[in-house]
Amino acid sequence: MPGVPPASFGYFGPEGTFTHQALLTLPAAKTGEAIPFATVGACLDAVRAGEVTAGLVPIENSVEGGVSATLDNLTYGDPLLITREVLLPVQFCLFARRGTRLADVRRVLTHPHAAAQTRSWLSAHLPQAEITEAGSTAGAAAEVADPGSSYDAAVCARIAGELYRLDPLAVDIADNADAVTRFVLVSRPGPVPPPTGADKTTLVLFIRVDQSGALLEILEQLASRGVNLCRIESRPTKTTLGSYCFSVDAEGHIDDARLGEALMGLHRVCADVIFLGSYPRADGLEPNILPGTSNAAYADAAAWLARLRHPQA
Repeated sequence: MPGVPPASFGYFGPEGTFTHQALLTLPAAKTGEAIPFATVGACLDAVRAGEVTAGLVPIENSVEGGVSATLDNLTYGDPLLITREVLLPVQFCLFARRGTRLADVRRVLTHPHAAAQTRSWLSAHLPQAEITEAGSTAGAAAEVADPGSSYDAAVCARIAGELYRLDPLAVDIADNADAVTRFVLVSRPGPVPPPTGADKTTLVLFIRVDQSGALLEILEQLASRGVNLCRIESRPTKTTLGSYCFSVDAEGHIDDARLGEALMGLHRVCADVIFLGSYPRADGLEPNILPGTSNAAYADAAAWLARLRHPQA
């Protein structure tokens, strides 16, 4: 459209990271500008400031769990909205400068998560090597590509090794071949994507009073309405030691009656409820709708109650 600027997408960089690879799977990102940021916080702050249309950041890994930087930056600061998610299989490779043999490798550079997910392979194949953890796998590849680098090899994504013209010494070296990282596309608050029937809703829940059964009270608001959780983890509230909030992913969409009722219940019992968005599930899995929790069942119950309250209407 004339006068409409092209979309720009921030991502946790630099170029060649798994986040960059995940961003390239989005059709809209292929025609928009991709802008790397050194940290998750910087990327999300750029979204808040309107410097980019949206930002893609990692939120969860099947091996290492939640990404603290993302969870905390979504919870605190000006509101943001998750509009979609991307699932990317994690495939690590060992790359080195041309002419390097596996037996020559004495110093390896990589990201902490990559080190954790390739620990067994590195121990078995490079027991003599010193493993150093860096800011990103792509940054590790860039460092190894420098002829003057003291590092012999990098554990990184294939996209990073190829970007910096390194040679692969070994491919698919992850200890868990089924490892997956989940990313979320985040924008400023606006319309929520419409329900698809296979959706996910992300919330942050703050306990009103720290007492026995406080978490149970929260979970009951969801369970009693047939809302299943895909993820729940505690995060410190950054106030006092022992004070935690709960980051959760629930099956369903805010427009679903059962989830809407659950949100009202959470609003009643929680000190605060942060809604971070309802969006399509990347895996397309539809929830198991329990008897009495469908939209039709809720509509029928509401109509029944209205007749009781106003029998002559």
